Parts: sequence; structure tokens; C-alpha cells
Amino acid sequence: MNEAMVVFLLRRMLVTGLIVVSPMLLTAMAVGLIISILQAVTSIRDMTLTIIPKILTLLGILLWLLPWMLNVIVSYTYETFEWVKYFGS
Repeated sequence: MNEAMVVFLLRRMLVTGLIVVSPMLLTAMAVGLIISILQAVTSIRDMTLTIIPKILTLLGILLWLLPWMLNVIVSYTYETFEWVKYFGS
């Protein structure tokens, strides 16, 4: 295994990680933005108003997307082992 292969595998790891995490990050950002707008309009400054909806929304998104996330991670792992087996010898 040479340096180019290591760089390739690290790049694939980072891209796969971003693909798996991006729906949750975008959801948290959208919920935070909506709640911030509601707080600005109503002048309510309660920290639980921002945290609880984010936690509940992220939990729902995680449960909804968990099969897809596991499929992406398992296929990435399988392909990585195939690449290492092919180029490692």
C-alpha cells in the first residue's frame, strides 16, 4: 500500500462521513433557524425552547434515516476491505 492509496482511502472516509452526517446537520441548522426566527418575533428567550425541539427532531431524523446510514457505512466498509485486499498484496 502506497501513499496514494492511503490518501484515497482517507478521502473516501471523509466524504462518506460527510454524506452520512449531513442530513442531521442540515436538519439541526434548519430547526435552529426557525426557532431563532420565532424567538425574535415573540421576544421569548428560553434555552429549552431551542434545545428540546432540536433533540426531538434529530432523534426523529436519526430513526428515519438509520437504515440508509447503516447501508452507506456497511457498503463503505465492504468496499474499503476490497480495496485493501486488492492493493495490499
